[in-house]
Amino acid sequence: MSCSPFDLRDYFFGELAEEDRQQVDLHSRSCLTCREELNRLRSTQAALLAVADEEIPQRIGFVSDRVYEPSRLLRWWRGFWGSAPRLGFASAAMLSVAIIVAAVHRPAVVIPTAPAASVDVAKLQADFSRQLNEAVQKAVAESDARHEQLLAAAARRFDSERRADIERVSQNFAILDKYVRRDMRAAIQEAR
Repeated sequence: MSCSPFDLRDYFFGELAEEDRQQVDLHSRSCLTCREELNRLRSTQAALLAVADEEIPQRIGFVSDRVYEPSRLLRWWRGFWGSAPRLGFASAAMLSVAIIVAAVHRPAVVIPTAPAASVDVAKLQADFSRQLNEAVQKAVAESDARHEQLLAAAARRFDSERRADIERVSQNFAILDKYVRRDMRAAIQEAR
């Protein structure tokens, strides 16, 4: 509460007429309680300006709100594909049907007249092993490079956030220090 003839919040936010503003200004210079109220308003404004902006939720859904509830078919479809046993059973059934269809529609076996060319199995295995090792090494190198990039980006982001936090804290301490010194000077002057 203040003893000012006008609301100090209106004065603080600049919503008073010029002559009313001058009256409150003169009054606040001579009245300690009104000055303290204005200081509290300034501190509150500084604290609110230091808080990071957050996005406001677009809509809050309630349990009884059926506007966004999916249809029965969609709920069944999601429940079916979300269940591992049902998905396993469906996969086994499809595989069984595919085997039966392949057995019924089996093409006639053709007996080759010429002997098949001999295949060097050892050479194929060595070539396959070499290609596999190269592919694995390439994938590991790409993964390591990607992880290093992500870690470097995270470290840069952390450092910048840390520097910004330190700067904000320093600014807030400077503001608080200024208010404390001013209040101490006022208290010392009143004590004299």
